[in-house]
Order: sequence, then structure tokens, then C-alpha cells
Amino acid sequence: MKFVDEVRIYVKAGDGGNGAVAFRREKFVERGGPSGGDGGNGGSVVFVADPQLTTLLDFRYQQHHRARNGENGMGSDCNGRAAEDLILKVPAGTLIRDAGTGELLADLSDPGQRFVAAQGGRGGLGNMNFATSTRQTPRFAQDGTKGEECTLILELKLLADVGLLGFPNAGKSTLISRVSRARPKIADYPFTTLVPNLGMVQYKDSLSFVMADIPGLIEGASEGVGLGHQFLRHVERCKVLIHLLDMGAEGEGREPLRDFDILNRELERYSAELAKKPQVVAPNKLDLTHGRERLEAFTAAMRKRGIAVFPVSCATGEGLQALLDVTAEVLFTGRTGKLHVEPPEKPARKAAVKKAPAKKAPTKKKVPTKKKVPTKKKAGAAKKAPARRVTKAAAKVGRAKGRRS
Repeated sequence: MKFVDEVRIYVKAGDGGNGAVAFRREKFVERGGPSGGDGGNGGSVVFVADPQLTTLLDFRYQQHHRARNGENGMGSDCNGRAAEDLILKVPAGTLIRDAGTGELLADLSDPGQRFVAAQGGRGGLGNMNFATSTRQTPRFAQDGTKGEECTLILELKLLADVGLLGFPNAGKSTLISRVSRARPKIADYPFTTLVPNLGMVQYKDSLSFVMADIPGLIEGASEGVGLGHQFLRHVERCKVLIHLLDMGAEGEGREPLRDFDILNRELERYSAELAKKPQVVAPNKLDLTHGRERLEAFTAAMRKRGIAVFPVSCATGEGLQALLDVTAEVLFTGRTGKLHVEPPEKPARKAAVKKAPAKKAPTKKKVPTKKKVPTKKKAGAAKKAPARRVTKAAAKVGRAKGRRS
């Protein structure tokens, strides 16, 4: 069966029937009066979520859907028959959008949920409804109203509890085939899975959950590269994501840590909410020698980021029980403690020893020269008598004495 998850359809509700104009024409009935009946209501277009359906294939081949019109009113007070609603069954998880505006009209996520997409027209009133004491023979009736019509886009998002993510040929189909009764196509070439697959996983204590396997993602998937872009919507409703990493991948630039970063970057570009969902990181293909050799380095790198890993081998079944245990714990209890580990302690940085600035060679300080202290003259040295100042008066006296003598 072909998988179809998006279609464009046209729906038209039925028109209401017209009211009748009639009068009673019976023998021995004088002035029988108006007897025109009412028209019937037109059928509506109703969508119903059916859990037994998994594809919109039927709407791909039949894109126009019209409900029946209501019958017109008749004489003798007979009303027209109302048309039955047109029931369109869609898979649970279908989104109904207006094709013109893109507005989300309904999200049929619960089985049995109903949505009236186009309301049927109302039937018109017959002339018997318009008779009054002053207008006893009305010769007119009311026409029925037109039914609604619109163009819709149906978009399917599968209802699954756990979603599988990974590059092409990472082992997603092998995993779902081992833990459930799903039997997807498995081959050793990329893009083997072309459509999403659902599997019911029977866990312990009568617990079960639905797992979804989508086609492999590659770099640029959020922009439409590869097959992943049109199927990423199917894991938007999942509560837990299992990220399978191909530890045995060979080729240019194929490293497990790089694949992990690329895929998470694509999820964030597609939907920020999808990127925030809890992820269980599961390195796969430990049965390969070079795959197991890569595990130690990958685990150490993820530990530095505080992320726990749960290595498995989908081919041999190694580690699958531990993977299901942690997935069920996150799914049913909401606890995500086991998905994280404490990163290793960073080695303490050695205190940087400040180098003492190189001491300059001590410069010789200039010794201040001592001021010469005047030495005392030796005793006995004749002191010169200070010259006397001869005043003018004394000189005059001296000259007078010389004259007398």
C-alpha cells in the first residue's frame, strides 16, 4: 500500500431544499388554505479520525467530495427529507488546514474525534409557515440556503511515542524489526526506507508503546535535501527520540560525533521544539571491529558534553534491553536523569608563578663629598692685628700736633 501523508481536496456541503407553495384541494374542504411543506437540510462534510487508517491514499485519487442536497418541500404539509452527512474517515493524527490561508482548522489526534469542515445548507420554509389572519393565502415560500464549500489540505502526522533518528543505513529498520512485529524492508544500501514504519513494542508489566521509523536524514534535510524533510513531521508528536549512530560508517567526513552534530543541527532548523525533545543516544553496529574501536573515543567525547550513551548492536541484539529500559523510563515517568552524566573534572590549572622582575645591578651611590671643615690654625701663630679705621677727627688732631712741634 502506498503511503501518502499530504493531500489537497475540495469539499462541498449539500444545499438546503426549497419550501413548497401549495394549497389544499380536497373535496368537502372549503378554503383549505396553504399546505406547502419545508425543504430538508443539506448534508454536512464531517471528518472522523479512524485509528485503523495509516495513510491518506484514498484522498489522493478522489479529491472532490460533495454531500447530498436536501429535498424540496411538498404539498399536503409534507416536508422534504434532510440529506445525510458525508463522513470522511482519516487516520488519527491528521491536521486539517485551509488551503488559502494555511490556518489550522482541526487536529484530529484522538480516535473518533469529529470535525465539521463544511456545514450543510438550511431548508427553506413552505408557504404554510407564512399564513396569518390577514394573509390567509400566501403564494410564496422560502428558498434553501447554499451549503459551505472550501479547499483543504490534509496533513498526516503519525501518532507514535518513540521516534528513530539517524543517517541512512544506521540500522533503524533493523532495530524496529527486533523489538516489534514490524517488518520493514532491510537492505545494505542507503535510503532503503522510503516511507515511515510503525511498530508496537511490548514492554514489561503489560506496558507497550508505539515506535516510528522514518527515512534517514542527511545534511540539509531541513531544507528539503534527501527524503527526511517530508517525513520529519512524523516524529514531531513523539515524546522520546532514539538517535542511532552508525559506528561503522566509512567515507569522507563520516565520523560518529560529526554525524551527531549535523543531525541535531537539522532538527533545530526544522523545529526548535523537536530539537528539545529528550534523546537517547545509541551507537550502533558494535558487531563490527572498527565500530567497537570507535566507541571509546566517542563515549569520552559525549561524556565531556554530559551526555550518556547506550551502545547497541541491532544485528546481534547486544544492549537492546538496556536501551528499551531507559527509553521506557523516560516515556512513562518523565525522568531524564539517566540520559545525562557528569562530565569529568577538568584538571586544576597550575597557579601561574609570577616571574620576579630582573633585579638591576645595584648602581654605586655617589658618596656626597664632605665639606672641608676649616682647620684651626696652630697656636703660636701670630695673629694679624686688625687694621684700625682712622677717622677724620683723629687725622685732624694728628696734623695739629705736627704743626706745634
